[in-house]
Amino acid sequence: MKLAIILDPLESIKTYKDSTYAMMRAAHARGHELYVMEQHEMVLREGAVAGFARKLDLVDDALRWYTLEEAAWHALSDFDVTLMRKDPPFDMEYIYSTYLLELAEGQGAQIFNRPAAIRDFNEKLSTAKFPEFMPPTLVTRQEALIREFIEQHGDIILKPLDGMGGSSVFRIPRNDPNLNVIIETLTQLGARTVMAQRYIPEISQGDKRILLIDGEPVPYALARIPKEGETRGNLAVGGKGVAQLLSERDREIAAALGPKLKDAGLFLVGLDVIGDWLTEINVTSPTGMQEIASQTGFDVAGMFVDALEKCVRGEA
Repeated sequence: MKLAIILDPLESIKTYKDSTYAMMRAAHARGHELYVMEQHEMVLREGAVAGFARKLDLVDDALRWYTLEEAAWHALSDFDVTLMRKDPPFDMEYIYSTYLLELAEGQGAQIFNRPAAIRDFNEKLSTAKFPEFMPPTLVTRQEALIREFIEQHGDIILKPLDGMGGSSVFRIPRNDPNLNVIIETLTQLGARTVMAQRYIPEISQGDKRILLIDGEPVPYALARIPKEGETRGNLAVGGKGVAQLLSERDREIAAALGPKLKDAGLFLVGLDVIGDWLTEINVTSPTGMQEIASQTGFDVAGMFVDALEKCVRGEA
């Protein structure tokens, strides 16, 4: 299999925890060819979507874990699979990349996740496609409605629709003295739409990341447990990741969403579940593979490559 990966600069990758690195290791171990390119190296020229891709070899070296060949011009359709693994921010440059990738699909490239699906599934707002699993939620930029929601539920979470890693996520109890400034800041004085959700106290037991691979759940979730004094469980803000078997409710959510997300073209998805509630559907660059594998011995990256190989053989 000839595999291209669109990703952040290799020198920025933290190999001890990065899921893309785990995927590359698993694919390399099976003899698949790896090529990498950065977002800005993808180009539409003479009607074809192509890029300056570099063949990658993984090595066991404490100082440098890879070697690269010189960049060469490749149409994306030359590869068996192209993985879009660029981390957010999900800005206009990211959207432009999905347009290019969608054009490449029309030229025969196989892209995971499908670029149109990445655009269609806002990682927070897309939970509304599955209202039976979503906690009480309000999406608005109107201050009066946010205040009404706080009065109704007493304790809420307020967050932007384009954040990642727990950034700009606020817990607001009723009568919070900072209520005015929080609403003004997050909505940019009514110019930006935000999401409010009822606070889920089970966050103390972890914000669970459930990975779906081609519609099937990894049997373990990564529960990201907030550090003392913190509401957010995100690893980026100091949460502790603890792998645990999926609960009955986790399996129910995964079984309901898996086939639908697969049909939408979402090959790798990270569901965020707090208590019994689905809070986010991560489609850009889901992580957690290495933490689950190191704690349980389950080869998540191997499951991912197995599924890729089946797709290339036309068995999926």
